[in-house]
Amino acid sequence: MVWRYKNRWFRRWLVLIVFWAVPVMIVAANEIREQLAYDSADLSHTLSTWSFTDTQRAQPAARRCHGPIDEARSAGCPPDMLAAKTALDQQAIAQYATRKGVLFGYLWTAFIGYWVVPAITLFVLGAIIGVIRRSLRHPMKKNDVQSTHEPAHKTTHIAKP
Repeated sequence: MVWRYKNRWFRRWLVLIVFWAVPVMIVAANEIREQLAYDSADLSHTLSTWSFTDTQRAQPAARRCHGPIDEARSAGCPPDMLAAKTALDQQAIAQYATRKGVLFGYLWTAFIGYWVVPAITLFVLGAIIGVIRRSLRHPMKKNDVQSTHEPAHKTTHIAKP
């Protein structure tokens, strides 16, 4: 069994990286959960909040504008106030989508930085240490040293007449 004792560092590296993935994924899942909860609460607050200008606030119909747009429309909210609120809601939804995209981009960068880069670094260090240990365990023999300094094919010198 060639794999049994040879490259033991590789198996240790695999185990280490798999176990290192667990805390990285736990932190990422918690970050996703907390950030999405905050963003959805902010979105629902924005969608249910109405902001009026001074002239709109002075109108008696402004009291009927509350809650989501459909609820305000059925309560008799004026169309100009509904149009202004619809534009603000669209901006809030677009901002929510942008926040989600930024969150997943950030998490991808964190995954690369906290899991992939350490994995590659440890693999390279293990490979370098393995090569050094192997070369120290099997030093070059005297025959190998001579063969490295001599050309592979000996040229024969033929005297010219």
